[in-house]
Amino acid sequence: MTKLPSPQVSLGLLLAVSLLVSWRPLLATFTLALRNDEYTHILLILPVSVALIILEWPSLRRMVAPNFRTGTALLAMAILVGSFARIWSALLIPDVRLSMNMFALVLFWIGAFILCLGSRAARSSLFPLLFLFWLVPFPQVALTWIVSLLQQGSALVAHALFSVAGVPVARDGVILNIPGLTVEVAQECSSIRSSSMLLVTTMVLAQVILRSPWRKALVIAIAVPLSVAKNGLRIFTIAMLGTRVDPAYLTGRLHHQGGPVFLGVALVAVFGLIWLLKRGENEVVPTAALHPVRPTDA
Repeated sequence: MTKLPSPQVSLGLLLAVSLLVSWRPLLATFTLALRNDEYTHILLILPVSVALIILEWPSLRRMVAPNFRTGTALLAMAILVGSFARIWSALLIPDVRLSMNMFALVLFWIGAFILCLGSRAARSSLFPLLFLFWLVPFPQVALTWIVSLLQQGSALVAHALFSVAGVPVARDGVILNIPGLTVEVAQECSSIRSSSMLLVTTMVLAQVILRSPWRKALVIAIAVPLSVAKNGLRIFTIAMLGTRVDPAYLTGRLHHQGGPVFLGVALVAVFGLIWLLKRGENEVVPTAALHPVRPTDA
């Protein structure tokens, strides 16, 4: 009787097949991430997901129980989506086709994981598995909408900061007028690169450090407006330095390369929030400690 390969070997074979079939969209995605600032975060996703699964592997090995039904269903869905993207490729916009192919690839990986290792192992690795969907690049139409929201939000935050600082300011959409300066929050000033990096980093930190699902969700939810606030702060800071200290700040390194500085400020705020929530977790006293169980008298 032929011995079937182990679940781990079967998973490896399925992953190898997926790479042989879908290496072109995967390569195109990484190339896009290297050339386009809006997609830089994609370079972090696969290493982080793999690292998290490896860290959990000792406990996952005890949960292995292949789930043929659910795994096969997800594999079939992935093949269906990928086939649609290939058959109708001539009718699809290239960026939409790439998004569909990457969605199909990630779905195939998750299906293969469940098929070979089972639903229990998948639930234990739910975050790194779902985190893989960040590999799917946003189509241009979705990216344009996101950038527009960031522009509007950044202009609104900057307007509020000018008002709090007592600086006369008038806002017309994404254009701000203060004495001696007119600021336009252009698409390239939307800070989508640092915003996506902030959100991705916050998700990983919350997952690794916190235990409570609602605390994790709270941190991630706050990271979204925080990404807008940090860009508004950047606009406000550069404008104030340029009008009050030295006009060179308006065209200097802080303007063109200051994204990491304000990303660092936002990450400090995220770390502070996580630290507070982690303290709350540590201070929770288990019920068993409050009401110790006494042995029953014989």
